[in-house]
Amino acid sequence: MDRKIVLEAQDLTRKVSSPEGTLAIVSNVSLQILQGETVALVGASGAGKSTLLAMLAGLDLPTSGRVLLDGNVLNQMDEDARARLRANRVGFVFQAFHLVPSLTALENVMLPLELVGRRDARDAASSMLARVGLGDRTGHYPRQLSGGEQQRVALARASVTRPAVLFADEPTGNLDTITGTSICDLLFDLNRESGTTLMLVTHDTKLAARCQRTITMSAGRII
Repeated sequence: MDRKIVLEAQDLTRKVSSPEGTLAIVSNVSLQILQGETVALVGASGAGKSTLLAMLAGLDLPTSGRVLLDGNVLNQMDEDARARLRANRVGFVFQAFHLVPSLTALENVMLPLELVGRRDARDAASSMLARVGLGDRTGHYPRQLSGGEQQRVALARASVTRPAVLFADEPTGNLDTITGTSICDLLFDLNRESGTTLMLVTHDTKLAARCQRTITMSAGRII
């Protein structure tokens, strides 16, 4: 059975104004990513990887070109519609965790479920925290957790809605090697279990090598 295209960029360009004039951070990028595929986006700092990821996720809009996520043209939707689509179909894991400090681990994972009106939010979040090895940490706040534990909570939060696409931006960037490896193992295990498409930005060559495909960027272009 042919896998469907879940994410597509068509001639994406992102320009910004700077004191030196207009800079193209991303230039004429086109790509297609299939359902269930694991893809690493690599390249030097400043190559445009995080900007491309933000546009593919609908967090940033291109200056020109189109992004299709699960059949929806993101840049033809208003911000509310994009936010709804992200809530239902997209998960995020960032280098800096981005947990809500005033919420417990359980409440952080419940958040995306509550946003889409899931009545089983508490039970589903509790199960997902147990799955990532934090069943005994549900009542802890982010400040009471180690970096690795915080990233596990972030991973649970990103995965709990079973998104069509999970975006990870340097998911091991703030972690030591051993902790980073265990987070990677978990990331790929969860991806396999749920059939989610995984797209990650990384400088880690070992992490990139675990993906089915690697896309290399340089100076805003795919090479």
